[in-house]
Amino acid sequence: MSTALTSLTKVTRHGQVTLPAAVRRAVNVEEGDYVEVRVEGDAVILTPKKLIDKSQAYFWTVEWQAAEREASADIAAGRVHGFENVEELIASLEGED
Repeated sequence: MSTALTSLTKVTRHGQVTLPAAVRRAVNVEEGDYVEVRVEGDAVILTPKKLIDKSQAYFWTVEWQAAEREASADIAAGRVHGFENVEELIASLEGED
């Protein structure tokens, strides 16, 4: 269970707000990071966000992450096999081992 952290900060010129150091540390926000700004009722909610390069977005799909978990489980259970060369690999894939 996390403990709520409350802090007071002032809105400055151009609507800028400084996140207090304790708040930044609590949510691991660093200079240059992005935050999502959402309004719920009369509350403004800031949520830290990380941007993912488009060329790497596939890795974070539900399907890819499921396959990563499956592969990790196979490795942990010892369901892996090494090959001396490509020919051995191909023979194994073709069921000739």
